[in-house]
Amino acid sequence: MKNYQTLLFDVDDTLLDFGAAEDNALRLLFEEQKVSLTVEIENYYKKMNKGMWQEFELGKLDRDELVNTRFSKLFKAFGQEVDGVLLEQKYRGYLEEGHELIDGAQSLIQNLKKEYDLYIVTNGVSKTQYRRLQDSGLHSAFKDVFVSEDTGYQKPMKEYFDYVFARIPNFKRENSLIIGDTLGSDILGGKNVGMDTCWFNPTNKSNTSEIVPTYQIAELEKLYDILN
Repeated sequence: MKNYQTLLFDVDDTLLDFGAAEDNALRLLFEEQKVSLTVEIENYYKKMNKGMWQEFELGKLDRDELVNTRFSKLFKAFGQEVDGVLLEQKYRGYLEEGHELIDGAQSLIQNLKKEYDLYIVTNGVSKTQYRRLQDSGLHSAFKDVFVSEDTGYQKPMKEYFDYVFARIPNFKRENSLIIGDTLGSDILGGKNVGMDTCWFNPTNKSNTSEIVPTYQIAELEKLYDILN
């Protein structure tokens, strides 16, 4: 077993429950717009949004276009014209309030910070991610937070990780581990830069891709088995 010292954690659906935050933000946004959030609309949005974030991770879509057009595209698909930028601002405000923790995240991070150097590596909007981390009580446990919006790059791009590594004192990738829930950004990103990776897979999804993590866990507490 390797002697890891630096741990790089993803945020959404690794430490914080993004699904819960998203569901609540959508509900509040649609209530404000006096539009019924049907299952059909919600599923359409989530599928579309996931696809847009995947395009962002591949460098095919920039962040501003993603966030400022997704709601205009959503409403247009259901026959309405809206101000996508305004709705994004409202949605973002609701999303920032969502900081529900993944089971075991708080105790894990509070324990690990005593022995390891902890950092956040996340794709997203800086203001939103900082607010959610602070409100969750996790922020102070991390030595630094690297949000794609601030770096100019995103996971899984090598440039994103080069930016991160250059800002971690005495960084050694052979003593470092990235922990995240997404094969296409967290695990592929680690693979792109020759780092060990831990795929957090709480629903035991099958991996039919060629992206192979160093480790796989279904519960955050299982990370102790890798580190000890």
